[in-house]
Amino acid sequence: MDNLTKLNLDDYKPLRDVVFENLREAIVEGKLKPGQRLMEVQLAEQLGVSRTPVREAIRKLELEGLVIMLPRKGAYVANMSLKDIIDVLEIRASLEGLAASLAAERINSDDIKKLEKIAKDFEQSVNNSDVDILLKKDVEFHECIFKATNNKKLHQLITSLWEQVYRFRVTYVSDFDSSANLIKEHKLILDAIKKGDTELAKKYATEHIENAEQFMIERAMHNKHL
Repeated sequence: MDNLTKLNLDDYKPLRDVVFENLREAIVEGKLKPGQRLMEVQLAEQLGVSRTPVREAIRKLELEGLVIMLPRKGAYVANMSLKDIIDVLEIRASLEGLAASLAAERINSDDIKKLEKIAKDFEQSVNNSDVDILLKKDVEFHECIFKATNNKKLHQLITSLWEQVYRFRVTYVSDFDSSANLIKEHKLILDAIKKGDTELAKKYATEHIENAEQFMIERAMHNKHL
């Protein structure tokens, strides 16, 4: 657990929120590994804070499904099974379909231009095999759609689900065949939203997540037979 650094406390956010966001980021980016025990004292020392905000952060992370509490053993980073991943992606498929449908109905011209630019940047990053930019632009593409729904609760729900499967999404998006397909899928979603076709936007966004689910299943089956 020595890969965490002291927090920058020159922040306008409450300390408990800064600690929570940093620990959550450490988990979704794999700095804190699945199955790793979270020791309040060690985390507090590394982050340069007291144990109280660390304890509060761990409780919030448990509610988000990123941490599990074991009786008489303490807190651990959640280790997701294939079934857990599929469960999350099934919910995401439904929610992202809804988000795309609402975006097709509510998006403004400025956000359409922004979405078009992000889609082009994503395609360029695939052509350049730039995985870091590719991942960033994939997030931006979906974030733009979520914001266009003008529904903060829906945005928060989807974001929470994204974080639970972040490390698996990295595997999917950075796979060459998958990223090439993502260009086509993003274009279909974008065109449907631009046309204001709510049903088509919902259909393509749902299929977009279902394809990721199928990739996870096939990858798991392949690994099992190695």
